[in-house]
Amino acid sequence: MMKEKLLIVDDEAGIREILQFNLENAGYDVECAASAEEALEMLGPEYRLILLDVMMGGMSGLQMAYVLRNEFHTQIPIIFLTAKTGQEDLLAGFAAGGDDYIPKPFSILEVIARVKAVLKRTEPSADLSSMVEQGAVRIDLEKKLVYVDGDPVAFSKKEFEVLALLASHPGQIFSRENIIDELWKEAPYVLDRTVDVHIARIRSKLGARKNYLTNRTGYGYVFNVVD
Repeated sequence: MMKEKLLIVDDEAGIREILQFNLENAGYDVECAASAEEALEMLGPEYRLILLDVMMGGMSGLQMAYVLRNEFHTQIPIIFLTAKTGQEDLLAGFAAGGDDYIPKPFSILEVIARVKAVLKRTEPSADLSSMVEQGAVRIDLEKKLVYVDGDPVAFSKKEFEVLALLASHPGQIFSRENIIDELWKEAPYVLDRTVDVHIARIRSKLGARKNYLTNRTGYGYVFNVVD
């Protein structure tokens, strides 16, 4: 069985070595980059997950995540590693397209557990239809692509998952708690505000179709096709 391949991006050699040693012992194929710039040169479809330091010299981890989501259009899961643990830092990480957020200093056992959890919940789902079409929005669940009025629009991995969840159940109201339970069930530290940030970004990217996704005050979010 082929090992799942991970990429560690951190400008501290000691952290790279510790993570690589322990993740390889846990059964993963691990490669490292000392900077975001180096990681972008290495990047390929063989990587299943990126462990990404936020604060690095040169391009930051948040900037790299932005490039991955908006220029490379890749949905590779990202776990941020950072010494910054404030709520705004957390929200910035999720808004940049992160799937999880591990504060430094960290426990190796926690890192391995988080890696396993993110990989598990980002496995392709075999029981889903490959296409969801609602009005002018078409979602390719297999290729992880979204088309609005026939034009491709780039979504981060978590934005894609939120949109796909709501669009797959048109007319059904999802509370913030419902969405967190569905899409962040393995991740701690997820706040209601995190959902709001993702919804706001999704509506912005839907452009003229943003009214498909609305907030029912006091209840939650719903996807409905409107003229």
